[in-house]
Amino acid sequence: MFLSVKEMEARKVRFDVTFPPGEIEFHDRKLRQITPLQVEGSAELMGVTQEIRVRGRLSVGMEADCDRCLEPAPFPLESEFDLFYRPSEETAGDEKALDEDESEIGFYEEGGLDLKDIMREQILLSLPMQRICDEACKGICPVCGGNRNIAACGCHEKKLDDRWAALRELKQQKP
Repeated sequence: MFLSVKEMEARKVRFDVTFPPGEIEFHDRKLRQITPLQVEGSAELMGVTQEIRVRGRLSVGMEADCDRCLEPAPFPLESEFDLFYRPSEETAGDEKALDEDESEIGFYEEGGLDLKDIMREQILLSLPMQRICDEACKGICPVCGGNRNIAACGCHEKKLDDRWAALRELKQQKP
């Protein structure tokens, strides 16, 4: 769905859209959308500056490989958003430093915004940085590669710090 500035000049644009799994590309093979993305909200122009305000809420079920054990883990997301976008022509030409208040503002080109792009960004920002299936996840054995959540492998990892090898040799050489 394209949120057009021309349409917003006439009225506030309301949306209630469902994106089926696979319609939004996340460019991450480890991240998958497993339920339809339901998004509802509105977009409106804020005064003569052509600044767009997009607000609403989203609900979706995502799945990602656990960072510890590499098994698929579900991540249900529900969040609200309130975003501001300015025309990119304002930033053309010389580089301009943004103050702290402007760091939360995005920019748009070609007469509006694509709702799919906004949703991709919001989903990626809503996901946890470390995606784990469970706080108690034991991960993968560094020796045999087995999933420690399924079965204890019995491997023992040798903890040897080679940085001290030269000092150990000196100690052994002393009479």
